[in-house]
Amino acid sequence: MDIERTPDERFDGLPGWPYEPRYATVGDGLRMHYVDEGPPDGPVVVLAHGEPTWGYLYRKMIPGLVASGRRVLVPDLIGFGRSDKPADRAAYTYESHVAWTGAWLDRLGLTDITLFGQDWGGFVFLVHVGLTPDRFAGVVAANTGLAAPEVMAAFTPEEFAPAASAFLRWLEQSESPDLTASWAVGSPDSALNQTAHVLTDEEAAAYDAPFPSERHFAGARQFPQLVPLDATEPPASMLNRAWAGLADFEKPFLTAFAQHEDITRAFEQAFQAHVPGAQGRNHPTIPGAGHFLQEQQPDLLVDAILSLG
Repeated sequence: MDIERTPDERFDGLPGWPYEPRYATVGDGLRMHYVDEGPPDGPVVVLAHGEPTWGYLYRKMIPGLVASGRRVLVPDLIGFGRSDKPADRAAYTYESHVAWTGAWLDRLGLTDITLFGQDWGGFVFLVHVGLTPDRFAGVVAANTGLAAPEVMAAFTPEEFAPAASAFLRWLEQSESPDLTASWAVGSPDSALNQTAHVLTDEEAAAYDAPFPSERHFAGARQFPQLVPLDATEPPASMLNRAWAGLADFEKPFLTAFAQHEDITRAFEQAFQAHVPGAQGRNHPTIPGAGHFLQEQQPDLLVDAILSLG
């Protein structure tokens, strides 16, 4: 496999990111990076990012969780952050991301996990919740979903139309030759920046640090193409099995969708209606936030995680 590895010096001195890099080998020798902070014997929290970001998205949440006694793990998906980056877009499939993250969970022997999944962090890790529920103690699903064919077919046009419009706009933007991670997070023109959030120059450079060339950016380019909007195999059967597992998941399951989120909004009610652990809970709407709600309301998200116990 043709692999790019971002030079370490690009991560030197990033604002708000003092964390020691750690690595696990997954798949065919791919190096997957993660942060591991807090007491080793503390309750485990996994913070899973989407695209085109990396673990840096959680820099404002890690300190509060560590202060609460949690062991906080923040993996970089393959193709992102300090993780290895296959240069061929065809290497990135839904199944490969599930396999890589599953191998990471196995390598670290993680159990009793509270998962916080946003965007593709949820789309990927929620498969593990559905297929291996005994590994998880609880879930916070924030601006994310799980696009199984049976679930997608049940959405009404009123539920799905706003999401489809926003997603198609992002799909077009994701193929722009000028796209950068910092533009997606911090440009007022980005379909993923519904609140016109502004990054500092230093923060923008940190979001772009993992991607010094187009070859490094292949995974970020490919992710929007992987959304399974129909019953295409092989992901369809895997996703249906995952949703079947979620339909029996009775442990705490909280949705924390942003006030201005549109792309994944339809899944908020789907989770609340079909996951037993979500029923009867006070599910917060995160005010003043959009798709990258970790940037705007980190303290409220820390509170949501801690509310699960």
